[in-house]
Amino acid sequence: MKVITGAQIRMARGFLKWSAKQLAEEAGLGVATVIRMEEYDGLPNAKGANIEAVYDVLQKALKERGAVLTYNDGHGPGVCLKKPVSE
Repeated sequence: MKVITGAQIRMARGFLKWSAKQLAEEAGLGVATVIRMEEYDGLPNAKGANIEAVYDVLQKALKERGAVLTYNDGHGPGVCLKKPVSE
């Protein structure tokens, strides 16, 4: 499993100009879950299947809007935009 860091989630939200509440709504999660995931830059202390499920929906919601999480570009985890952000 690729670990999404809290920094990646925060960066992606910044690119998309979304609040934590907006990301939560797009991903079908509670805002507290998004905030909790943003607090960790490694693997949070929770069950692996739960973390994977949350990360999967977060990553899908971000990717659908063009924010792609990167992992092996020689600089570590990051975020890039694949298409223009629609307002």
